[in-house]
Amino acid sequence: MQGLIIIIKPSSSKLSSSLVVVVAAMMLLLGLAGVAHGGGRRRLVVSSNEDEPCRRMTVYYHDILYSGNNTANATSAAVTRPAAALSTSRWANGTYFGLLVVFDDLVTEEQALASEPVARAQGFYFYDRKEALNAWMAFSLVFDSAAYRGTLNLMGADLMAEETRDLSIVGGTGDFFMSRGVATLSTKAIEGAFYFRLKMDIKLYECYV
Repeated sequence: MQGLIIIIKPSSSKLSSSLVVVVAAMMLLLGLAGVAHGGGRRRLVVSSNEDEPCRRMTVYYHDILYSGNNTANATSAAVTRPAAALSTSRWANGTYFGLLVVFDDLVTEEQALASEPVARAQGFYFYDRKEALNAWMAFSLVFDSAAYRGTLNLMGADLMAEETRDLSIVGGTGDFFMSRGVATLSTKAIEGAFYFRLKMDIKLYECYV
């Protein structure tokens, strides 16, 4: 505790011993409180090999875009209308350029939408290329389960023409405190313009354990 000065002027050796015991007990309780809040109990592990992350998991991200008649099931919604000169009705040029989508998407352990949920993906993506389908994403994976609690924060270009593409993991909280790494995305399903499923292979190279 910074700024705390304890001055003891005992009148007897017995009083001195009692005060020492009290002070020691106080410092022990303060130390335990720090541990209870994560202070001093974690150590940083940094992977030195790209093939050996300090933590790895695979999850599936499901995006159900609001279509106008799927209010109960939709988990994302477009919040911008692209300029007509660049993207006409139904975005005939196929790039969705200028479309911004905000989402609160389900993340599951297995591919099926009805499988065990492990997190929510909360954030946004927007289509940012006129010549081809391409997006940029920024979101948090919010975990609240028996296995994990906390968040992972991801951001970067989703190069949709590529079979696999990487997003940067730039930090985290809770069980993922200050984690850094890479999430490799691959598209596993597309159903029209209103549903897609991504496989996310998460590899952390800086972990506090």
